[in-house]
Amino acid sequence: MLDLLIQIVLLVVGFVMLIKGADWFVEGASKIADKFGIPQLVIGLTIVAMGTSAPEAAVSISAAIKGNAGITIGNVVGSNIMNILLILGITSVITAIGVQKSTIKYEIPFLIAISILLPVLGMIDGTVGRIDGAVLWLCFIAYLLYLFRMAKKGQAVTEEIPESEAGDSLLKMIVMVIVGGGLIVLGSDVTVDAATVIAQIFGMSDRLIGLTIVAFGTSLPELITSVTAGMKGKADIAVGNIVGSNVFNILFVVGTTALITPVTFASNFVIDSAVAVIVAVMLLLFVLKDKKLKRTGGIVMLVSYAIYFVYLLV
Repeated sequence: MLDLLIQIVLLVVGFVMLIKGADWFVEGASKIADKFGIPQLVIGLTIVAMGTSAPEAAVSISAAIKGNAGITIGNVVGSNIMNILLILGITSVITAIGVQKSTIKYEIPFLIAISILLPVLGMIDGTVGRIDGAVLWLCFIAYLLYLFRMAKKGQAVTEEIPESEAGDSLLKMIVMVIVGGGLIVLGSDVTVDAATVIAQIFGMSDRLIGLTIVAFGTSLPELITSVTAGMKGKADIAVGNIVGSNVFNILFVVGTTALITPVTFASNFVIDSAVAVIVAVMLLLFVLKDKKLKRTGGIVMLVSYAIYFVYLLV
């Protein structure tokens, strides 16, 4: 019992380190880029977007290197399902969320396509190997080129970027990036170790722990940001940012992890991946008509997540 309590405390500490580390890393990197005159839009499309995926990336890579590959795929697939059903569900119950035209026309369909691609690559030989990782990275580069093209046209919507404060020195910003990055790495290590021990104590599989506890922990930054934006009536960017985060999770996180070490794709993940595809299609259908995610859609999403969660536990 004492061992379990210690691991739960370590898990919470790991999550806090991940969240705070990502926050400092993004803020420091954004301010450095801003100081050197890099456009805010470009910062948002690259540094901020990758920064919000940093917890998933750190946890997934750390888990794969330690041989807990079930956490890697489970973390990404679980986070993607949670981002749409739980985070957008809660946010849209608070207030209707406007959706950009390009998000409906290009980004959500692209998310659906790569959500299908991931299990296809995994099912071919039971692993997401280095060749698969290269394929995902090629898709990632293509996606980045699309984002920069959208940025040039002035159509891309990104997260709010922290504005540089006059008192912030370059040294302070660099320290924020280094400390933030260090917290992400250390936090991921603590999180994976604690989650693995908890899974063993309860006889849970890596898949289940990745799809639930770890996925929730690494999705906390998106949850806090989206719900806060919703409460302030500034939720119009939420859908675009969640879709972007999900794309990064598949292409950048899984792609990078697979390039470092082959990731086992367990047969159980086929169902979870199918759920991720259905969830993305559901989002598209909800926003297609009015270009808004309304309260009704949010309620359906929350009920759907409750059903999926019960399925995981049964």
